[in-house]
Amino acid sequence: MEPIITVSSVVETHEDFSMVHRAVTTLFPDWDCTNSRSKQEYPVIREAKILIGNSESLSSVIENCRNNRILDTALDAMTLNLIDDCTSFFLSRQAAFVGKVSFVIDEAPMGGVIEIGLQGDNLGLWLEQQTWHEGRNSIPRTVGDDLQMENDGTPKEWFDNKGRRTIKLD
Repeated sequence: MEPIITVSSVVETHEDFSMVHRAVTTLFPDWDCTNSRSKQEYPVIREAKILIGNSESLSSVIENCRNNRILDTALDAMTLNLIDDCTSFFLSRQAAFVGKVSFVIDEAPMGGVIEIGLQGDNLGLWLEQQTWHEGRNSIPRTVGDDLQMENDGTPKEWFDNKGRRTIKLD
């Protein structure tokens, strides 16, 4: 069963609502944004606003990760903040605008971020299943295992410079 998916992004005063909306809907086509606005004329007289809504599926994000062979990265990035059955993670809005998935681990990049919140029963297991690929038959992965990236996003080395495994598999 799909978790509850909340998708949000802050629209700064210098940004266009329609462009932010387009970036989000590129990765979440069914995004139901409750407070979308039309283009404003110069000078813009408003404060930063948050666009927030729900989506029914992560399938576009997962398929993008599958096509780009970053499913293990996706599992790690989506579960860095996993507590019980809730997690949140960030995607680059600039990358989303052109249909790409780029996880944001550290500070927000130029162009802003999209925050995705997930909540559901057995969420860690669900994310493992969604990001499964054939390589996990050789090197099994689970949420929070010793193979996950560091909290700052740096990778763990699985092989030395001669191609020998540096990890121990039981």
